[in-house]
Amino acid sequence: MNKRSDFARLIFWTLLAIFLGLLICYLFLPLMGVSPSLAFTTMVTGVFSDKFTMGNILIKTTPLILTGLAFSFTYKPNLYNIGAQGQFYMGCMFAVAVSLKLGEKLPGPLVLILACAAAMAGGALTGFIIGFLKAKAGANEFLVSMMSTYVVIYLLQYSLGSWLQEDKHEYLKTNSLKKSVWLPKIIDGTSVSLGIVIAVTAAIVVWLILYRTTLGYRVRVTGQNINAARLSGINPVKEYMIAFAISGAIAGLAGFTEINGMQHMLLTDFESSIGSYGIGIAIMASANPIGVIFAALLFGFLQVGGTVLAHSTDAPASVIDLMLGFVMLFVLMSFFFRRRSELRAMKKQALTKEES
Repeated sequence: MNKRSDFARLIFWTLLAIFLGLLICYLFLPLMGVSPSLAFTTMVTGVFSDKFTMGNILIKTTPLILTGLAFSFTYKPNLYNIGAQGQFYMGCMFAVAVSLKLGEKLPGPLVLILACAAAMAGGALTGFIIGFLKAKAGANEFLVSMMSTYVVIYLLQYSLGSWLQEDKHEYLKTNSLKKSVWLPKIIDGTSVSLGIVIAVTAAIVVWLILYRTTLGYRVRVTGQNINAARLSGINPVKEYMIAFAISGAIAGLAGFTEINGMQHMLLTDFESSIGSYGIGIAIMASANPIGVIFAALLFGFLQVGGTVLAHSTDAPASVIDLMLGFVMLFVLMSFFFRRRSELRAMKKQALTKEES
């Protein structure tokens, strides 16, 4: 198979998945008392009605790019990091802790750098533990990474009820961050922060690492053929741990952009689906870091559009989850059919070579 046919197949299955997901969702809207045509018009016109609403797309897109990248990086060595949600929360905890403790002691830009480094370190540590258990104990990384999220959530709840809790000790949240440690806004009239620039830059850096460095080559070869990797002198055990640590660091970075760029505090149960959305985004983009940017933009548009729809019509707020859920479902199904199509094409190509 050539790259052009692979790309065409990817585009076809992705667009089909998006179309079917949205179509099924719109077929459910009459049951909620909402006209599908009115819903479509309301979403499109509402999202692009003003600069502030359009900026919300970039706000929603920022952490989605990073959690999509987190899954993509481990997907290349044929691993599955299902724990990006937990690594995201670890990044949030580390970022808010550094920002609160040092916000009044050091200059704002320096605190932001330290908070960013701490968030990435927290996510990397969580990811490294998963990779270590996979490499040294032969644990199933799918299950371990998934269960690690629950461990982090309990750790988050404990922290918000003790050493990170706000001064009045009335709610499970932190104090608000000082404005000096907020990420700067980059678009007037919106809440879009420097986080979107960080996320896009991270996607470019991840692409360069995967396709322009020896580290990326070792990671990809390990995923494509572990036996060939061993014969070429690559240590798969080491690559597993490195891949999960980098993946966790990217998810932790998402926590930093969300805390210092948007929320400016930490509370329980916020952005609780961002890890699962990241999986769908990565699969939609076929784990291509640049493709993740555009897939995340689509999800960001659907989130903002769903909010506009819920506020402008009689549709319940759950229409957002319904819409994203159907798109996610069909994206995952498209991955299965796309893979079957690729294997069928490879088999046909092999038979043709044998006959010739």
